[in-house]
Amino acid sequence: MTALSKYDRLEATGLWRNTPDAQKREVVVSIGDATLVISDLNDRAVTHWSLAAIERSADMDGRAVFYPDGDPGETLEFAPTEAEIIDAIDTLRQAVARARPRPGRLRWLGAAVSVSIVVAVAVIWLPGALIDHAMRVVPPVKEAEIGAALLVRIERVSGTRCRSTEARSALSELAKRTGATRVVIVPGGVREALTLPGGTVLLNRTLVEDYEEPDVAAGYALVEQVRSASHPPLRSLLEHGGVRASATLLTTGAVPASVLDNFTTAQLSRFAPTLPPDDVLPAFAAAELRSTPYARARDISGEQTLALIEADPMAGKPSEPIMPDRDWLQLQAICEN
Repeated sequence: MTALSKYDRLEATGLWRNTPDAQKREVVVSIGDATLVISDLNDRAVTHWSLAAIERSADMDGRAVFYPDGDPGETLEFAPTEAEIIDAIDTLRQAVARARPRPGRLRWLGAAVSVSIVVAVAVIWLPGALIDHAMRVVPPVKEAEIGAALLVRIERVSGTRCRSTEARSALSELAKRTGATRVVIVPGGVREALTLPGGTVLLNRTLVEDYEEPDVAAGYALVEQVRSASHPPLRSLLEHGGVRASATLLTTGAVPASVLDNFTTAQLSRFAPTLPPDDVLPAFAAAELRSTPYARARDISGEQTLALIEADPMAGKPSEPIMPDRDWLQLQAICEN
């Protein structure tokens, strides 16, 4: 650093000593280029102090006392009458202090950046990573247990699932044709259809009671299979529950009860989003099911489901009945028992 131009001709007298035991000598002090020049009365330089390494100690009897950084035994004293050079030295010391690197500030900034990165990872990457890991390692048996726990909670709202010994065959045939693990008919709660972790498909009783053929119930169950293939129910549950749900499942093998309760409420209060026809028509074709009955059940006018009607993969083709008529009649009466 070069001295400030306003101080480059400034001189003053002071008392200097190089050791604590040495006698104080009167000297002439001037501000040079990056140094404080201390000379004897014959104008011979005695020593130079770096302006970047000057410290000020407690004043003594009103006299300002300075020393080189790291050597408080060498001192330079100025009487109060030399206020101009005292102010100049203090000004230059402050300027140097401001220009110095701030390791502490850099450490704080580095720590802040590190914490920000950790928080960003935790918020953005961690939830998805935990869910992905859970989806890979949770066994089918555990997934079915979670689905059963959700069904218990759903029955508190919908009422007990409909059961009938005579309708067991019909339910098995419906599940087999649509690829569901099993099909359960509930008296209410579920608006239309809902797939649980483990592959159980819940159907509202109206889907078997209000229609003359099983193709409507089969269509809703089949569309649920398509929906589950693109976004599994267990993933939806873990996304709803957040990091806590995934972490608890991975560490204890169970999902917190509060998460199951909240997820049940959320599922029962919504209609499932409509899937594009191009996503569901291949499934109808693979199962050899007519898409028209399903389309008419969703919109009796057919205006909103025209694509499913016009592109029905079984239109004009014979298809194997989903179940015998006697089984269908037993399924329609399953909630009457």
